[in-house]
Amino acid sequence: MPITLPSDLPAYDVLAREGVMVMPEVQAARQDIRPLRIALLNLMPKKIQTEIQFSRLIGATPLQIDLHLIRMSEHKTRNTAAEHMETFYRPFQAVRDEKFDGLIVTGAPIEHLPYEEVTYWDELTQVFDWTRTNVHSTFGVCWGGMALLRHFWGVEKHMLARKAFGCYSHQNLAPTSHYLRGFSDECTIPVSRWTEIRQSDIDDVPELSTLLGSEKVGPCLIEAPAHRTLVILNHLEYDSGTLKEEYDRDVASGGPITLPVNYFPGDDPAMTPRNRWRSHAHLLYGNWINEIYQSTPYDLRQIGS
Repeated sequence: MPITLPSDLPAYDVLAREGVMVMPEVQAARQDIRPLRIALLNLMPKKIQTEIQFSRLIGATPLQIDLHLIRMSEHKTRNTAAEHMETFYRPFQAVRDEKFDGLIVTGAPIEHLPYEEVTYWDELTQVFDWTRTNVHSTFGVCWGGMALLRHFWGVEKHMLARKAFGCYSHQNLAPTSHYLRGFSDECTIPVSRWTEIRQSDIDDVPELSTLLGSEKVGPCLIEAPAHRTLVILNHLEYDSGTLKEEYDRDVASGGPITLPVNYFPGDDPAMTPRNRWRSHAHLLYGNWINEIYQSTPYDLRQIGS
């Protein structure tokens, strides 16, 4: 089954060309089924690129997905056209009375700031509290996941001496987890962050468990089963060239940057990177969608009850 998107959303044509099943909203409305309502709280500056990345993954399952794009109510993006935001996004305050089967909270390039100095932190904590009553399952990505860990469990982020940047091997620490169904014992995952969450801090919280971790860059996928919450600190959703875009941007800015680890063939930036994480990205997000489908109530009004 397809993912339902507005036919004029840029992601619609991109995914259709890739072979992902997409369906216009008008056609979806004629089908006598209940699609899963998944919301994407997009905090990334490149909104369209992020929409495509996550739509690609959650739209590859056999289930029909009704995707809703959400933004912070007062925050104004400088990197995406105002027309795009006005056409396709709704502010959180406009959806807070609605219920969703799933919510993805993306990362944001603000990890150097203390949480309380983020301009939309107060509203973001409202979103987090709202998930306990209006969202069946929540998935936080990178900074969005760190913020969830801080708000609900008091887990702090720590600055790194140098950026964790590249493709790192991760170990499957919970082979029987439904979220890791089909995962290999090891998998490669893109990493791009200046901060870390320490495994010792996760171990101090009985409600949290680490499902994927790396000897070099620490915990990656963290679960809070009692609250149907997942956090991934790294970027399985990245396109093949996303790390290259970040590397080229940093080189152009003249800032301190190192070559992404284990990314360019032969460590040669002139070579085209090879994607070695795509299959595990589809597995993880497909497993998440399946877990939602298996456990969410048919009657949306019962979510959070």
